[in-house]
Amino acid sequence: MTPSADQHEAVPPQFPMTRSCPFSPPEQYAKLRESEPVSRATLKVNGKPAWLVTTHEHVKKVLGDSRVTANLKLPGYPLQVPVPEEMLQAVPLTFLSMDPPEHTVQRRMLAPEFGLRRMRALRERVQQIVDVQIDEMLATGGPVDLVKALALPVPSHVICELLGVPYKDHPRFEEWAWAIMNHEISEEDRGRAHYELDRYVDGLVTAKESEPGDDMISRLIEQNRAEPAVEHSDIVSMARLMLVTGHETTANMIALGTLALLENPEQLKAVKEDAELLPKAVEELLRFFSISDSGTARVALEDIEIGGVTIRAGEGILPLNNSANHDESVFPEADTLDFHRKEARSHLAFGYGIHQCIGQNLARLELEIVYGTLFRRIPELRPAAPLSELKFKDDAMVYGVYELPVTW
Repeated sequence: MTPSADQHEAVPPQFPMTRSCPFSPPEQYAKLRESEPVSRATLKVNGKPAWLVTTHEHVKKVLGDSRVTANLKLPGYPLQVPVPEEMLQAVPLTFLSMDPPEHTVQRRMLAPEFGLRRMRALRERVQQIVDVQIDEMLATGGPVDLVKALALPVPSHVICELLGVPYKDHPRFEEWAWAIMNHEISEEDRGRAHYELDRYVDGLVTAKESEPGDDMISRLIEQNRAEPAVEHSDIVSMARLMLVTGHETTANMIALGTLALLENPEQLKAVKEDAELLPKAVEELLRFFSISDSGTARVALEDIEIGGVTIRAGEGILPLNNSANHDESVFPEADTLDFHRKEARSHLAFGYGIHQCIGQNLARLELEIVYGTLFRRIPELRPAAPLSELKFKDDAMVYGVYELPVTW
């Protein structure tokens, strides 16, 4: 007989857990991997129980199991932010929270927009956007906040052009995205952000239904007219998801990756001396930070056994990417940044299974171009504030740094 929830007598830890170092996962992750890789925790946001899954092997197993669901409307789903039940049930699911066949239909519609062919065609435009932002940095002179000057504008501008969203509106949707993804925002403010963002995106989709352009939203509309598969509200949902996730995660990785390079001069020197090392550096930085532990939350649809532990149907599961990507059995000396690491591409920073991040090719493209261009054009870039004074996003669903002062 395998242990289950009712056999765990000890007081469970709370989740999310606190980092003692901004470049490392919470210390408890390593302890859990060693002593109790599948363990109970209580969620800080509401005190509800959830299972933490911490090893690389077990995280992959959960995320690849058809007996678990990402449906956030189920009672056992381990929400990381406070959302009123009536609001939760009223908000349409995005394809990230759907199961097949609905998930399959929407992912198939979106997949060509993020394929390698479209990414190759996009490379020149991303390079132009990055160069313009760096031009402005150089014209302004240091010190500047790299988050505002580069990390946020680049992915915001790229996703706006892809979707056909007016870039002049970026301050509005960036504010809405921040409110939606912040642990500590009030329910009222989060609800308002959801409502205003939905109304904004719905207006965009409605306008493109009568006047299409050369953009992702218009192509989704035309594709659906040719072969009806989804409703208007589904296209709104897909566009909203792309708008929020298309800039928030990459912006945080741009800032964190730049900071890590500045704080690891030997690794930075290696990248400067060997441009072919850059793709490996991107993979290692993605593994090293693994900025979202919340995006892979699941609920068991039936009893499943993970690592000798029975997780009952209806119970919430948090397969922790950040812990899995620091699993020493897969990534030796995992807390060390190593751009020559052969195993880096095995990371789970983009998730795993049917819900693996559809925008990962775009993220890689943006990160490679930003890191490569920034240190080529401003080789003397350096921090303008000590690491100890920086404020990190411990209060958000996606980890990052609020400001990164740099100079040259």
